[in-house]
Amino acid sequence: MATVCPTVTALTTREYRKQMENIQGFATRIHIDFMDGHFAPTVSVPVKDAWWQKGPMVDLHVMYQKPLEQLENLVALKPDMIIVHAESEQCVEFLSELEGLGIKKGLALLKETRVEDVEDLVKLVDHVLIFSGDLGHFGGVADINLLHKAQLLKQLKPSLEIGWDGGINAENAPVLAAGGVDVLNIGGFIQKAENPESAYDTLVKEISEG
Repeated sequence: MATVCPTVTALTTREYRKQMENIQGFATRIHIDFMDGHFAPTVSVPVKDAWWQKGPMVDLHVMYQKPLEQLENLVALKPDMIIVHAESEQCVEFLSELEGLGIKKGLALLKETRVEDVEDLVKLVDHVLIFSGDLGHFGGVADINLLHKAQLLKQLKPSLEIGWDGGINAENAPVLAAGGVDVLNIGGFIQKAENPESAYDTLVKEISEG
């Protein structure tokens, strides 16, 4: 069954703490966004200021034009996986530097990026994130037309884990899971809910029954 993975997208340390507190105690995997104000229009909490409690798996989504500049800080956090954008300036070099460090390698694809244009990069990674959101913000629309990328990616490398980021809710989560998405990265539906744990449980239920 697909994994429900709450997202933390925070512009201040206060927001970061609040969003972390929202998902503590029930999230088994979390997705933390970092933005540089260039590749993504907003600026997040600095990588060096990030933290999390022990327990859940942690994926770091790096929306930086030059991710190599933050490599040391990212690795020092000891996440389970670091996801870098195929469209960034230093993608190949960044993935190469992760080799042998015990950190899984992820690749994110913007809406307009075609699978056939990044086949060589896909072969280097463990996970591909299909991005359907707004860079650096909660919200966006889950463009189901992008779901064909999941099938193309699995054909290219059957062992790939497929993630989705952007616009996931209780209605479309089962569709995405049935379409081949393994990890559903969910921001606003959980973080903006009156009861984040209840929103999380709703998604898990919808996926299991879908």
